[in-house]
Amino acid sequence: MTAAVHPAVPRRRLPAALAVVVVVGLAVSAWAPRERTTWLLETVWVLVGLPLVLFTWRRFPLTNLLCALLAVHALVLAVGGHYTYAQVPVGDWVRDTFDLDRNPYDRFGHLMQGFVPAVLVRELLVRTSPLRGSRWLAPLTVCACLAFSAVFEMLEWLAAVVGGHSADAFLATQGDVWDTQWDMFCALIGATVSVLVLSRAHDRQLDALGVTSRYRGAGSTAG
Repeated sequence: MTAAVHPAVPRRRLPAALAVVVVVGLAVSAWAPRERTTWLLETVWVLVGLPLVLFTWRRFPLTNLLCALLAVHALVLAVGGHYTYAQVPVGDWVRDTFDLDRNPYDRFGHLMQGFVPAVLVRELLVRTSPLRGSRWLAPLTVCACLAFSAVFEMLEWLAAVVGGHSADAFLATQGDVWDTQWDMFCALIGATVSVLVLSRAHDRQLDALGVTSRYRGAGSTAG
């Protein structure tokens, strides 16, 4: 019955290829990282998320767009975990080239923390709630991403309390007393841009999966 609902989903090659890329990238990043604890803290989302996606794939396959974004985000986390966000070489190059005050890779990472989860949250809401077509879908998606960013900042605070000085690499504040606020603001920008730019393409891919039509009636009246 599942195969009849999603006839082409199990045979799609892109998600499988992306999973291989993520595993390889994760393995490379785990090779002699700058700080082992920081690597684990930064990549735990990938270590938990990838097996979860694979385990639930036949029952809940994801769109190619979401798979690609999750793979890119996983690689961003892997790079940040390997070098620590404040010391990623490409960030040092950008800092020196444009005469910035800090390595901007951490800001980029938090933009991605909003940009990618926005599509994940949106897909979950469309497929598991009557929000398809509702005017509330976009703002609730952005709010969910901002809430996740706030929770992540609290986790960073907990790491700082527990780890003391050893948590500095994970926090990547680089001397900025407003780093927490900047991180959440970057996530907010990322989520907002993602919803504005990717919603139409995301809807087309959801339609191709055949999982949204059943919500159109409820979604059209939900807002």
